[in-house]
Amino acid sequence: MSGKFIVIEGLEGAGKSSAIEVVKQCIEQAGHSLVCTREPGGTPMAEAIREVVKHDWQEHVTTEAELLLMYAARVQLLENVIKPALNEGRWVLGDRHDLSSQAYQGGGRQIPDSLLQNLRAISLKDFKPALTLYLDVDPAIGLQRARGRGELDRIEQSGLEFFTRTRAKYLQLASLDNSIIVIDAMQAMAKVHDDIRQAVTGFLS
Repeated sequence: MSGKFIVIEGLEGAGKSSAIEVVKQCIEQAGHSLVCTREPGGTPMAEAIREVVKHDWQEHVTTEAELLLMYAARVQLLENVIKPALNEGRWVLGDRHDLSSQAYQGGGRQIPDSLLQNLRAISLKDFKPALTLYLDVDPAIGLQRARGRGELDRIEQSGLEFFTRTRAKYLQLASLDNSIIVIDAMQAMAKVHDDIRQAVTGFLS
């Protein structure tokens, strides 16, 4: 694979949408052809799964069902979009990837790491992003920002304790992997974007 896969991660309200635009500009200015994706989603089947995952069902959605749906959507995107683009020499910029499941389902839902490892081995093999930017925000601040955007979806309604566990897992995973760069998303937006540009420029060089 001659292309590179870069991922933006973060809690709700971390500012992923604007961060993606900054990274997109950096990559395209460097002369690389770019494909943008999101998870869950990115293919017709994966987008349908996204709607199922986010819908506020009138029944209890088990943590196992949520987890399996996430990986079903992810492997569809990986095999149908991400890998083909990378093999063509294009770069891929992802709005979330596997780190989200490790943090949200592993940390937030408290699913054992051993189960997550087995699912990753089945669906992703040894595939991982070349670079991940994790936008770190206090969950209370992030949720306040998310509420300002409108009605929260099922996962966004999971509560402060859930997102506190999710953030802790993100930070733990980032401390163990030098391909994950933590960006302080509680700074002024201009400073956040400057930090993102610096991280991506360093990677590109």
